[in-house]
Amino acid sequence: MGKKKAVALQYRKEMEAPKILAKGEGTWAEKILQVARSSGVPIVEHAEVIPLLFQQEVGSFIPESSYKVIAQILSFVYSVEQKRQKDESYKS
Repeated sequence: MGKKKAVALQYRKEMEAPKILAKGEGTWAEKILQVARSSGVPIVEHAEVIPLLFQQEVGSFIPESSYKVIAQILSFVYSVEQKRQKDESYKS
């Protein structure tokens, strides 16, 4: 098994596609994950898409060939976020 890899993505509705914000392996991957955790950013493990995203430059949009899988991941993240927000509103 190789070094752990991580890719940070950004997406907003006005963007043409998700953008690669950061990528790293080993110590850099751990730092990316640490920043995500401390910022409350959801983390999704999806080993199949990492090699494709890792080939791209930081600051570039994801390749079209990954649109479907990234859309599924984002859909999952949004549903988890909505549930979390709903749960927090009940606690208030």
